[in-house]
Amino acid sequence: MQYGICNLSVVPLRLESADTSEMVSQVLYGDLFKVLEQRKQWSKIRLAFDKYEGWLDNKQYLELTEEQYNTLKSQPSKLATDLVEFIQDENELLHTITLGATLNGLELLKHKFEGAILNEKLPKSEIISTAFKYLNTPYLWGGKTPFGIDCSGFTQMVYKLNGYKLLRDASQQATQGEALSFIEESEPGDLAFFDNNEGNIIHVGIIMQDNYIIHAHGKVRIDRLDHSGIYNAERKTHTHKLRVIKKVI
Repeated sequence: MQYGICNLSVVPLRLESADTSEMVSQVLYGDLFKVLEQRKQWSKIRLAFDKYEGWLDNKQYLELTEEQYNTLKSQPSKLATDLVEFIQDENELLHTITLGATLNGLELLKHKFEGAILNEKLPKSEIISTAFKYLNTPYLWGGKTPFGIDCSGFTQMVYKLNGYKLLRDASQQATQGEALSFIEESEPGDLAFFDNNEGNIIHVGIIMQDNYIIHAHGKVRIDRLDHSGIYNAERKTHTHKLRVIKKVI
């Protein structure tokens, strides 16, 4: 088994081994992974954080030994908490990193960082304030940064920045936590899931106070939430059909 770490700010994780293939997620600076299959130009990887799999360009990561991987994986996560920051390499060149980048590998990568670091689990009450950091971020399929994010990438990163682990896709996240029977039982920070006409869960958002929800739809936005689903006041219509509410924390 081979191992790796992302040493660049944001790298696309693709469905197939080609630059033109669909981006299914992103690998952020400091993310650890196992290499499941290696080809001349591409590697199929499994991320340590959420076990998500996809193809990564071989030029866009650094190989690790099993010992290095296990050492870093065993440490509590240290995360960048500003929208955009930078690290300095051994040649004193600057490299940007984004909100939620993992900083455990700084010493191994010979990088320096002087910004704010989060290394503790925060109370559930902090979930919404963290979510507001992504407000107005454009929707991007597979995205996980303040420059572009999808609905489940948004919920995963918000929870990650508070010390909690969610799986990557909305349908996967819906398997976590405890189902609630009514919206009235929910509290800020709980997750609401929405399905399509076939009954497949395709969307997720974070419940706020007073029947509002923050979610990624066109951009990270705030809408009304009722028993039918998400109501967009600008378009005067329901945009998503409510399936289930889950309490993960």
